Amino acid sequence: MEYTNKIEKITADMLCSESEGGFFVGWPNPPSPEVHLEILRRSFTAWVAIDTTKSPPQVVGFVNAVSDGILTAYIPLLEVRPQYQGRGIGEELMRRILDELSDLYMIDIVHDKELAAFYAKFGAFQGHASVLRNYSAQSGKV
Repeated sequence: MEYTNKIEKITADMLCSESEGGFFVGWPNPPSPEVHLEILRRSFTAWVAIDTTKSPPQVVGFVNAVSDGILTAYIPLLEVRPQYQGRGIGEELMRRILDELSDLYMIDIVHDKELAAFYAKFGAFQGHASVLRNYSAQSGKV
């Protein structure tokens, strides 16, 4: 497994849709691989896990952060393709992005309740959050 934050090397072909066993499982209106790539490119930082045994190599996990680069960051997405889960890929991606963001005061992660124990491993504690979701825009815009 190769891990990198050099997103300029990633192509849409290295990402695939849910129908191909990819990312955004269960999303009713997932981003296309092209929009997914643009999400990664426009992030403050992003890390990907690449299965280099595939030809062509395939991104099998990713995490991204949006930030002011001064005080705060938000980690909106951490995903590992279902067939690669349980191999420590998500944990490694989190270690790498948190290390990169370690000089910031506040790193927020909003997640589903069942993921609290996963994020607690990295020192995250449960707080209070309010969220808004516009599911008609879930596939993204570029």
